[in-house]
Amino acid sequence: MVRYFISLFAITLFCSTIFSAAASAKEETPSREEILKQRMSYYVQYEKLLVPWYFLAAIDQYERNIQSVRKDIPKRDSVIAIKFSDEFWAGALNPYSQDTTPSTIDYFGGMGLDGDKDGIANSEDDEDIMYTMARYLSRFGPTENDFKLALWEYYNSEPVVNQIMTISTLYKHFNTTDLNTHVFPLPLRYDYSYRSTWGDNRGWGGRRIHEGTDLFASYGTPVLSASYGVVEIKGWNRFGGWRIGIRDQNNSYHYYAHLSSFSKDINVGDVVEPGKVLGFVGSSGYGKEGTSGKFPPHLHYGIYKFNGRTEWAFDPYPSLLLWERQTKNAKNNVD
Repeated sequence: MVRYFISLFAITLFCSTIFSAAASAKEETPSREEILKQRMSYYVQYEKLLVPWYFLAAIDQYERNIQSVRKDIPKRDSVIAIKFSDEFWAGALNPYSQDTTPSTIDYFGGMGLDGDKDGIANSEDDEDIMYTMARYLSRFGPTENDFKLALWEYYNSEPVVNQIMTISTLYKHFNTTDLNTHVFPLPLRYDYSYRSTWGDNRGWGGRRIHEGTDLFASYGTPVLSASYGVVEIKGWNRFGGWRIGIRDQNNSYHYYAHLSSFSKDINVGDVVEPGKVLGFVGSSGYGKEGTSGKFPPHLHYGIYKFNGRTEWAFDPYPSLLLWERQTKNAKNNVD
């Protein structure tokens, strides 16, 4: 009997320890809002170096984006995603690539700095990382063109520079980094239908596959921006007809094709938000400019992801299902 009670006590103690540890871990895990707030505090902290917060935030978001889709890039499990190379941080000729001593880093031409003034320039410390990036950018000057030059010197890639500039434009315009809301690209009050058409064969213009989802609706049905973004392309394409392309903060390019016309107040370079009317459903495309009627009216919607090197299409159908459900729920909550 004594042995029974001892065993029962041990089991109870063990379970209590497990539950306490789980509860403690849950309490210690910061919420999404807390993480966003902490990131913003880092960005704003270094505006004193004449670097607007949205430039720092854009670089951090770009780095976070590519780390999520590339296996060849080390990921940082931290609030800040920016990760410097050993050569940049410690200096190309530094015999100790993991150097954290500010004086020797400086001697070998490294850029790593001590942001929190603890005597250590740690390339894994968020504050040191943000201070180093801010100081690097501030060397080029305070203007947007100076910032673009700094990005070019650092990344040596025009597509990367353009992506980061898009993100900074969005952050500056909306004064926040919380821009992950999406909506369904057609108004729910209109009649429409769609199914997964990803990978279907297409013959016009050469053998190719369908890189998107077709949403069938009547002529003139409004086409809405599914995301926050910057209008990158507007005009005619022999495949997509009258089409518009929008790039968002997540390195995604949203492609809306076969429109009958564009909204009059939409131009290249405009900043848009979810629900903004971009144009109207049509059947344009598959020929010279103005060709229309070669297929039933529908919106071709595609998403392309940029990983810092290349851009590729991925199936938007699961996202559309999610956004349709979220849009319905949001409407029901308002009603």
